Amino acid sequence: MKNNHLYIVCLSFFMFLCCKDEGKLTQEPVKPMVKYDMYQPSEMADFMNLMYAYNQQLKAKIMDGEVPNSMSLDLLKLHSAEMTDGKSRSQNWKSFVNVFIASQEAVVDTLSNKNLKDRYNEAINNCLNCHKTECTGPIPRIKKLLIQ
Repeated sequence: MKNNHLYIVCLSFFMFLCCKDEGKLTQEPVKPMVKYDMYQPSEMADFMNLMYAYNQQLKAKIMDGEVPNSMSLDLLKLHSAEMTDGKSRSQNWKSFVNVFIASQEAVVDTLSNKNLKDRYNEAINNCLNCHKTECTGPIPRIKKLLIQ
């Protein structure tokens, strides 16, 4: 008989704990799902990354003694690519873009009398000059493109 009372007390205590835990589960507020916005680069940002990769390859070729004779990029996209939100083609940007295009094309100009390394570094320095005024974030990355 004592065992039955002990059994009933234990069972009652267990049920009390279970009911107490169930109450806690229903009382907690439901947390809303967090929705993350994924970064979507602009057309201009994508093109800048493409130019960076192109210039990395160009630097490697020049350092290996190869002379590039053609350009695989359509640099005129700089005039039409959609800019990053909040950015626009300022007068300062417009003054740099044509100088940059000319210097980038000069790298593959096989008729030029100017040293290939100097032509390449001039193009990269034109990138830096523009980025010093327009979008300063990639400057450390661009500096790595220079041939020492």
